[in-house]
Amino acid sequence: MNLMFLGAPGAGKGTQAEVISDHYRIPSISTGVLLREAKERGTELGLRAKTYMEAGQLVPDEIVVGMLKERLSAPDCANGFILDGFPRTVPQAEVLDKMGVSMDLVISIEVRDEAIVERMSGRSLCASCGASYHTKFKPSAKPGVCDRCGGELKVRADDKPEVVQSRLTVYHEQTEPLKDFYEKKGKLFLVNGEGAIEDITAAITEAIDKVKG
Repeated sequence: MNLMFLGAPGAGKGTQAEVISDHYRIPSISTGVLLREAKERGTELGLRAKTYMEAGQLVPDEIVVGMLKERLSAPDCANGFILDGFPRTVPQAEVLDKMGVSMDLVISIEVRDEAIVERMSGRSLCASCGASYHTKFKPSAKPGVCDRCGGELKVRADDKPEVVQSRLTVYHEQTEPLKDFYEKKGKLFLVNGEGAIEDITAAITEAIDKVKG
């Protein structure tokens, strides 16, 4: 099964990709990780990507898809894979198509913007040990202080409400059109991402098993 996860930042794509990856024993592939690994290994594509990354520029789609194709030819992808975080735009999806990378199912995790803002804006991390907290869903016993080590809790810059809102705008403008793109191909499956994690997983596995037949 070749799967793809779509969804706004904070919708839970990474969490579900990890669970589904373990369940079906297929790798979950993040292009961010691929770029870092290729750069560290000094591969031809990695060196080309490095020049863009060090200049603070976006790595061209052709290089990213080239790395992706390289990764997908690895033995652990023989029975399928999960794409998490790529493509981000319709042109990138078209490049994937041209390179012969086809999807069996595209899963879009649907979460309202207000819920995303609440979910992400309340997050904080311990500056010392990295433990994560949430003002509503997982508060620390003492506000601003880590239960585990007593370190200071800090909100990441990209979790601030105004930044989250800006990231959502980019998602709606650039990435959400992928839903139409894959719906026309009959590959799209929408799942409500606001319930319990296990209920969302159950809905996704049911959809995958139906496609697998």
